[in-house]
Amino acid sequence: MSFREKIPTSPKSPLRRRRSSWTGSWLNHPTTSFKEVVSAVIKAQSPRSISKPQTPDFNFDFDFSKVDRTLSLPDSLLLRILQKLPDSQSNDVSLVCKRWLNLQGRRLRTLKLLDWEFLSSGKLTSRFPKLTSIDLSNACLNPPRNSGILLCHKSISFHVSSDSSNWEENLLPSEVIDRGLMVLGRGSCDLLKLIVINATEFGLLGLAENCSDLQELELRKCNDNLLRGIAACGESLRVLRLVGTVEGLYTSSVSDIGLTILAQGCKRLVKLELSGCEGSFDGIKAIGQCCEVLEELTICDHRMDDGGWIAALSYFGSLKRLRVLSCGKLDPSPGPEKMLRSCPALESLELERSCLNDKEGVRALFKVCDGVKKVLIQDCWGLDDDSFSLAKAFRRVRFVSLEGCSVLTTGGLESVILHWEELESMRVVSCKNIKDSEISPALSSLFSLLKELTWRPDTRSHLSSKLEGAGIGKRGGKFFKKR
Repeated sequence: MSFREKIPTSPKSPLRRRRSSWTGSWLNHPTTSFKEVVSAVIKAQSPRSISKPQTPDFNFDFDFSKVDRTLSLPDSLLLRILQKLPDSQSNDVSLVCKRWLNLQGRRLRTLKLLDWEFLSSGKLTSRFPKLTSIDLSNACLNPPRNSGILLCHKSISFHVSSDSSNWEENLLPSEVIDRGLMVLGRGSCDLLKLIVINATEFGLLGLAENCSDLQELELRKCNDNLLRGIAACGESLRVLRLVGTVEGLYTSSVSDIGLTILAQGCKRLVKLELSGCEGSFDGIKAIGQCCEVLEELTICDHRMDDGGWIAALSYFGSLKRLRVLSCGKLDPSPGPEKMLRSCPALESLELERSCLNDKEGVRALFKVCDGVKKVLIQDCWGLDDDSFSLAKAFRRVRFVSLEGCSVLTTGGLESVILHWEELESMRVVSCKNIKDSEISPALSSLFSLLKELTWRPDTRSHLSSKLEGAGIGKRGGKFFKKR
């Protein structure tokens, strides 16, 4: 008896239910050689044979559920699909596979770096090749290890040791910063915005050599020498923020020399912020004469002890918005009266967290800004009735906002705003010496003519009126009645 005759033929036999294989086909067809069977199996598994009808002698099963169908999609189309995902799921996308990890890196446009080694090793530009905005401020610091003291200042936060009195020791050396900027420049040609601390002109030149489209730049711990390299970015630069000295963190000097270099190298600036900078009339005048399209100027915590910067504002032909922030003094010596000419295009004046005790500085500033349409004064100390009366110099005010002016009274407010014939909107918040009971009929009539009025001068009285009838604020109410 042959081997074929010994195979059970019962339909209930487990051998009948077994899936056919190439060995079974070979045994059932003795005329077929082993070489022909192997050739048929290889041909059936070839990609070219998918569209061809398979022979009935072989049964090949294929599990399509295990196929990654996104492999057939081009990267451009898959990126458009991934962009539709909510932000909460954007980080999970990179965990799917290496391809999606790379695509997620290409999607990222803004990054705040914490580890400088990630930049200097080149991993940053290879992992995120399409970055347009990078904040290197926290990565420029080298905090001590195992320190539980966290120092925070605006957007910077870093750990410091308990026995350290000089925070500049935590900054990375300028040479390290410059090398990192050169690496960044070679890999990030699409860079539009950058924030960096303690760089030099060499690092700035190396960055600008490849990043020709840089539009917004923030230089912290800036000095005159650093500004020598800013001309390389001047063609495309539109927004610039210079931070010189930060009280308690680091000290640096930006004088009239640096401001003049800045003015000659960045003539297309639209926004400029000078924080902790020195200088005087000459430096501000040079900026006004060279930066002809500058529309917004911010003076923050200035060190202009020589004075005269207010008089230089008249040289800004396109300036529309002036912001004065966190200044302990306005201008110690604003100059002679004939130098205080109007800033022709100025529309908005904003004073925040500044000292307005200096009457001469306030008078000079209000005279130069006499054509503004919007006045905002917030949390400024020293603004009494006499200082605010100098605001009568404003001729075209349409909107005024007063917040946190605790010394100003109702009479001082009324004496000024009745002179503003074009006033349309007013906002008064948290000015505790302005009382509802002291409003005169003339002031009440003016309120009725305004298009928009926000009136919350005394927050306590406003809260009391909201809680009236609620039984709150009556020393315990019925729960603590004496028996």
